[in-house]
Amino acid sequence: MPTVAAKIVPHLWYTKEAEEAAKFYVSLFPDSRIDHVVRMPAESPSGTPGSVTVVEFTLSGVPFMAMSAGPLDPFNHAISFVVNCDTQAEIDKYWDAFGKDGSIEQCGWVRDRYGVCWQIVPTILGEMMRDTDRVRGKRVTEAMLQMFKLDIAGLQKAYDGK
Repeated sequence: MPTVAAKIVPHLWYTKEAEEAAKFYVSLFPDSRIDHVVRMPAESPSGTPGSVTVVEFTLSGVPFMAMSAGPLDPFNHAISFVVNCDTQAEIDKYWDAFGKDGSIEQCGWVRDRYGVCWQIVPTILGEMMRDTDRVRGKRVTEAMLQMFKLDIAGLQKAYDGK
């Protein structure tokens, strides 16, 4: 299958588990697949021949790249991936998957077992936050700041002023 190059592709640098992480992510999202795995045949600053792995994969139709090339910079909150969820069941699915052997954080953030930060967010949250009624927005924000895993019913209750 020929690969069409996207103009912009997120690229993740892992110490050693890029292929494992890509397989995990692909197992979670529909319309996802591993496209190519290449073990670099030449010596590089990051390792001996075959020790550096480049993985091209697709998550929900979006192309990604990952590389296992030894330690460089750890993942941090400066870059995260937002997963927009339409239902609480979908939030629960991603939250549980990424949180297993990872770490949960406030406001819908979770760091997976590979160190990558994800924001598991109900789609409706954006609509609530953009409401021209700033009092509603404030209530939603205050409710969200108290949550770890975001709860659609709780956010809706705050939005409605109940």
